[in-house]
Amino acid sequence: MNNLEQIRANVSRRQLINTAFGIIGLLIILVSIVILLALVIDMAIDGAERLRPEFFTSFPSRRPIRAGILSAWVGTSLVMLVTTTATIPLGVAAGIYLEEYARKNWLSALIEINVTNLAGVPSIVYGLLALGLFVYKFNLGESVLSAGLTLTLLILPVVIVTTREAIRAIPNSLREAAYAVGASKWQTIWDHTLPYSFGSILTGIIIGLSRAIGETAPVITIGALTFIAFLPDSPFKSEFPYISFAWLQAPFTVMPIQMFNWVSRPDIEFQKNAAAAGLVLIAMTLVMNGIAIYLRYRFRKNLKW
Repeated sequence: MNNLEQIRANVSRRQLINTAFGIIGLLIILVSIVILLALVIDMAIDGAERLRPEFFTSFPSRRPIRAGILSAWVGTSLVMLVTTTATIPLGVAAGIYLEEYARKNWLSALIEINVTNLAGVPSIVYGLLALGLFVYKFNLGESVLSAGLTLTLLILPVVIVTTREAIRAIPNSLREAAYAVGASKWQTIWDHTLPYSFGSILTGIIIGLSRAIGETAPVITIGALTFIAFLPDSPFKSEFPYISFAWLQAPFTVMPIQMFNWVSRPDIEFQKNAAAAGLVLIAMTLVMNGIAIYLRYRFRKNLKW
């Protein structure tokens, strides 16, 4: 009887601990959301009056009323295009290889430890690495291509780790069923493992891209401009072959650098421009997340059918 009472007491204590932990976790989440909303609302109050069409179609200027973010948001879009194009195939392919093909020995364990640790390396280190590798060694210059590859190095470990964890979460019974009907290893991965793990992989990709779009230190290190009054060449041409890659070698600036430039000015009007640019940057991040959520929903819906 004493043992039964002791078991009940232990169960009650554990339930109380679980309830307290849930309440504390909920409070932390609510406080974080309130702080984030307060910062966004304060930014919106300061920068809402600047969000006019001219703000998106004007170059930076010494006059805050005439200053815009045309070169900044175009540069950010092009850099993120390069980053996305390089990160997704490299990161997903590396994660598939390490999880499905690499032998489980000391070398693969060493690679896994290093990839995991690289995800926590400060971004300025990647900037210094890219400065020596892309700018000086490969002679890519202070260009959009160098910036995109730099941010690719920055978020590649996150995508690799997320891909591995997503693939690892797929039950082995799914693979065994594919092998039982004669599928090869690659057919099993392409037709079964990847579709079921795509949602989690996409989440990791968006987390990485959301980090990359707000980075300042790496792109400053490789030579991003703080003031630029021209745009890179258009990726599209009117004559054959209708596509141009000259924009990859163009100088650039990005939204975080433009915001830093305005925040460092003593004029309060430039602070409003920085707040408006911050709202645009948040909107760009939300758009990327919205696209990821939609794609994840579509893939999961197709899998259910």
